Amino acid sequence: MAFAETFKALSDPVRREILTLLKKQRLSAGEIGNHFDMTGATISYHLSILKKAELVTETKCKNFVYYELNTSVVEEVMLWLSDLKGDYQDETV
Repeated sequence: MAFAETFKALSDPVRREILTLLKKQRLSAGEIGNHFDMTGATISYHLSILKKAELVTETKCKNFVYYELNTSVVEEVMLWLSDLKGDYQDETV
C-alpha cells in the first residue's frame, strides 16, 4: 500500500463521506451518487481515486458495480498512525 495515494484519497471531504456511506453497506455508484449534488462522472472520478488507493473494492453483479469499504487498508493506516503516536508512558521512563 502506498500511503501517498491513501492520504491523497482521504484528503477530500467527498471521498471521506463516500467511505462513511460504505461503512454501513455496499452500494452501487448510482446509490452513492444519490447522496451528492454532483454528476455521475464526478462520482466516478472520486471512486477511481478511492480504488487506486485500495480503500474500496468493486464487485460486478449483473448490470451493476457495487463498492465496498476495504477495511484491511483502513486498519493498516490506523496501525501506522497509532505507532506514530507512540506510547506516552515510554517517553516518561
